[in-house]
Order: sequence, then C-alpha cells, then structure tokens
Amino acid sequence: MSGGSGSFLEIQPSELAFPFEIMRQSSCSMQLTNKTDHYVAFKVKTTNPKQYCVRPNIGVVLPGSTCDVTVTMQAQKASPPDMQCKDKFLVQSVAAENGATAQDINAAMFNKEPGKVVDEFKLRVVYVPTTTPNPIPEESELGSSAPSYSQENGISHSTKSLSVSRSSAETTKEKPSEATSVISKLTEEKMSAVQQNQKLRQELELLRKESSKTSGGGGFSITFLFIVGLLGIVVGYILKRT
Repeated sequence: MSGGSGSFLEIQPSELAFPFEIMRQSSCSMQLTNKTDHYVAFKVKTTNPKQYCVRPNIGVVLPGSTCDVTVTMQAQKASPPDMQCKDKFLVQSVAAENGATAQDINAAMFNKEPGKVVDEFKLRVVYVPTTTPNPIPEESELGSSAPSYSQENGISHSTKSLSVSRSSAETTKEKPSEATSVISKLTEEKMSAVQQNQKLRQELELLRKESSKTSGGGGFSITFLFIVGLLGIVVGYILKRT
C-alpha cells in the first residue's frame, strides 16, 4: 500500500489495517522515514485515544533513518456495522534541533505559527477480517458430523441394550420354569422317599417282631442291620437333596 510524503517524513503505509477478531487485541505498524539532513520530531494523535495504544507516540527521527511505530487496538466486544471504522490517526512532524531526544519534545513544538512548517499526515483505520487458515472451519465440519456419529452410536447402544434386556427377560422367564420343574421333581422324589421310608419302617417293625420271636428277644439279625443301614442312606439322601 502506498504511503504519504511531507516535507520531513515519508510515512508507510497510508492507512492502518487491523486484522479484526472479536475479543482479541490487534496490532499494526507504520514506518516514519526521515528524508532530510536534520533531526525531525514527530507526534502521533488519534480521534479515539481510549481504543488504541501507540508506541512510541512521540519521538525524534535521525537524518536518513526510519522509526517504527506500533499501534495496538484494544479488544472489541462486537463487530462494527459493515466492518467500517471512523477512527483516524494524525502524524505531525517538525524540524528539531540536532541532538534532540524524545525528552526534548513538547506540545508547543507542533503549534502552527507564521514562518514555521508543521507537516500533518492523516491515516484512516481499516478493519481486515482474519483470512489466515485456522482450524475453526474444520472443527465446525467435524462438529456437524460428530453428532451424526454420536447419534449412530446411540442407536447402536440402544439396540444392544434392548437386545440385552430381551435376553434377560427371556432368561428370567426360562429360570422360573426351570426352577418349578426342579422343585416339582425334588418334591416327587421326596414323597417317594417318604413312602419308601414308611414302608421300610413298617417292614422293620415286622422284622423286629419276628426277630424277637425267633431269638427270644435277644439281639438283631443281619437282615435287620442291613435294613437299618439302608434306611440311614435313604434319609441322608433326602436331607441332602432338600
């Protein structure tokens, strides 16, 4: 971008372009080149001093040298209408004594008086939308596809949960029927064992009577002992199963 030229300084660029992004500071710079053979003092002003920070805002440029001035725009909470900015900057320059420094500069040096040359160069502010590649669009694309992926996963999990629930329900249904069958079988076996036990007790009583008659009341026969042992086995089996 072309710059401006006065009696003392050549200023580049001719406008201040700030990369604009909400809630973020932005900076740009301008170069002040002394095209004379003597010292030149300068001062930078703006129509909106609270919005900008200028470093340095005053100074002295030596003959044939260049001074870089950095302008920082404070973070803004919202974008202006149509990205247009009405702020402006003014660079004033005037001849200074040789050996002058920034400490020697005062406001009176830039007062316009007869026979005194004070150059003034105006720069407007331009906002430039950030065009540098950044991952935001990619993240946005990923964000748009991510819900779909998440949704698919959700459907998959839901289906899986449903199938597990059904399987659990079927298993629950099967378990009561199996348990009922086992209980019924055990009940039948218990009843059968009780009947056999009663039958064995009757036979035992009968054998005891016969044995007492045969042996005259003394001792037990081998058959009786065998029956008693068998009875113990059956009772133990019943207790173990129940």
